[in-house]
Amino acid sequence: MSWREGIWLALESIWANRLRSFLTLLGVIIGIASIIATAAVIQGLNVYVSDKLGNLGKGVFTVQRFGLITNRQQFLDAVRKNRKLLPADAEAIAARCPSAREVAWEVHATTDLKRGQEEIRDCDIGGITPAILEIEPYDVADGRFLAEHEELTSAPVAFVGNDIAERLFPGVDPVGKELRIKGRDLVIVGLAKKKGSFLGFSQDNFVKIPFTLHRRLFGSQRSINISVQARDGDRMEEAMDEVRAVLRARHRLEPPEADDFDLVTSEGINNLWRNLTQTIFAVAMFVVGISLVVGGIVIMNIMLVAVVERTREIGVRKAVGARQRDIERQFLIESVLLSCLGGLIGVAIAFGAARLLAAWTPLPADFPAWAPIGAFVICTMIGVFFGLYPARRAARLDPIEALRTE
Repeated sequence: MSWREGIWLALESIWANRLRSFLTLLGVIIGIASIIATAAVIQGLNVYVSDKLGNLGKGVFTVQRFGLITNRQQFLDAVRKNRKLLPADAEAIAARCPSAREVAWEVHATTDLKRGQEEIRDCDIGGITPAILEIEPYDVADGRFLAEHEELTSAPVAFVGNDIAERLFPGVDPVGKELRIKGRDLVIVGLAKKKGSFLGFSQDNFVKIPFTLHRRLFGSQRSINISVQARDGDRMEEAMDEVRAVLRARHRLEPPEADDFDLVTSEGINNLWRNLTQTIFAVAMFVVGISLVVGGIVIMNIMLVAVVERTREIGVRKAVGARQRDIERQFLIESVLLSCLGGLIGVAIAFGAARLLAAWTPLPADFPAWAPIGAFVICTMIGVFFGLYPARRAARLDPIEALRTE
């Protein structure tokens, strides 16, 4: 029997028992669809996080009090050991690190903003030094950014995100209008381009004001984040070593003691995120793998039923010259085709789910290019592994006994 004839016979058998075949494939369909849908969401999140959070620019890193914390114990240790970073630390870095091309800093606070009947809760108020533009440029939609002299004089000016304009100044150009923060009226000098949301959280709910003004409004006890740009992007490690040496000297840390601050890079953010998503994917694969195993067992049981139902047919084929390997091949082909059909349906469902998730939810989903090939390989392995026993059982039937079967 040729492969072509075996495939044709297998398709005829599957079609003749359409409902049974579909019910048999439910485990495989659910398993393959779940694997690919999970991979699509994780791949979409990886690209999204890389674009939105990890894009600090070449040769740029930040110095933070807490840095990248992955568990509660790390946070408690950091609160207990890590010192607040002060403007004097940033000035020391600028003065004593020859590998640093630009140094700027920022401090954050949250407050509610209100104008008329409209209110924005938990708005991020960032106090910045204008040099931040050299390191992390902001896209300006209207007006301008904060100027150097406004930082020196604590001028009551503000640069706002798109949410502030849309909710507090609907239908009106906000540039030149006043915004009250902590009882102080600030003039809006610029509007940022809309960034959109990240996982459902707006990236446009912010106000940037001069750092010196921020300290007057919110106090001077907050730790700052220091942004550093290396003179040569390929020698960022050298700049990081210089910054670490300066801060350790200022904080009087002995050589055996750990840093009481953290250096954060784009690579560090992306690696942390990828490690997290890889763990999630591994756990998901373990859970989904149970569904695939159950689906494979169902396929094996159905193929055993098919062997019983077609015992006389097997006897006739052997009587006219079919060899054991022909019978075995026929049932293996049918098992693999049955499994791959489930994989095909699963891929289609996953593709539709990924498109719907991307269109109707905050979750970004990027359908992986390897999905069809990966599904075919997995389903082929399931079909061969769970179809081998029924195929061998059919091939070893005694033709005389098989012909006597009613």
